[in-house]
Amino acid sequence: MPEYTHNLHQPIRNALASDNEKERTLSFLERLYLPEIAKGLFYTFKQMFKPTVTMMYPEERWDPPAIFRGRPVLVEDNGKERCVACGLCARACPPLAISMQAKETEDEKERYPDFFEINMLRCIYCGFCEEVCPEEAIVMSKDYDLVYHSRGDAVYDKSRLLVPKEELKERLDFLREYRNRQFGQFWKFQEANNIHSVRDRDENWETSLSIVDILEAKQKEKSA
Repeated sequence: MPEYTHNLHQPIRNALASDNEKERTLSFLERLYLPEIAKGLFYTFKQMFKPTVTMMYPEERWDPPAIFRGRPVLVEDNGKERCVACGLCARACPPLAISMQAKETEDEKERYPDFFEINMLRCIYCGFCEEVCPEEAIVMSKDYDLVYHSRGDAVYDKSRLLVPKEELKERLDFLREYRNRQFGQFWKFQEANNIHSVRDRDENWETSLSIVDILEAKQKEKSA
C-alpha cells in the first residue's frame, strides 16, 4: 500500500509519492531559489521600460463607448422630461430602486412624474429600465464616478437625474440602431414618436393585429 494512503486521518506534508509521474524533480539551481528570484526581478525590471497602459486617475478619465451602462438618467427634451410616468421602469427594476408619482398635465403627453427618484445604492446597472421605457425617457449614461457622503445623498431626485438629450446623443443613437436591428422589420423608433398621446391617437389604429398580420402588411407595402 502506498505511503500516502495508509492513514487518511493523519495528513502528511506531501501527499504525492516520490515516484509519481507528475512530480517534477527540481534542478540544483531551482532548489537554491536565488536564480528564480533573479528571473522574477529581471522580468519586473523589463516591464518598467514598456509603454504604460494605466490611466492616472482622476487627472485622466476613461471615456466609455456608447454601449457602456453607467448610472441611469432621465432625458430632458426642450426643457421638460420625456417621462410620462407610466411606471414600467419601476416595475421592471429588479432591486426596486426606482420610485415615482404620476401627475396630470395639459401638455400633449398628458402625464408627467411629480417626483422621480432612483436609489443608487440599490441600482445594479442592469439596464432593464432603459429596455422597457417606451419613450426613450430613461437611458444609461456614461457616468461611472459616483460618490456619496450619506445614504440620503445616494437617492437621486429629478433635478439630479435630468440630462439634456444633446449630451446623451451617442447613447440615444446607439439605442436606435440596436433596436431597429431587432424590431426594424415591424416599426422604426423615431424621436417624433417618443411622446404618445391618447388625444391624438389615430382612430383607425388597430391593436388586435398579430405579428403575422404586421409582416404581411409590410410585404404588401414593399411589393406595391
